[in-house]
Amino acid sequence: MEKTAFFETLQARITKMLEETPAADIRNNLRAVLQQGFERFDLATREQLDLQTELLSRAQTRIADLEARIERLERERTGAPA
Repeated sequence: MEKTAFFETLQARITKMLEETPAADIRNNLRAVLQQGFERFDLATREQLDLQTELLSRAQTRIADLEARIERLERERTGAPA
């Protein structure tokens, strides 16, 4: 299902719910519909995103350190000046 079609369907479902359900049930029904829709997109939580950002930052730092070490070792091996 295309994203546009999904959101149109979602809007239609919400509109239908608002017309047919009592006010006390709107919040619960809306939450269930949105949860079901968002699960289709396999979204990450903010905490998951922050964790992955931190892991990526650490990996990039580690890679830069290893690249510098390899360059130093190659220079030492060949006897090239720094």
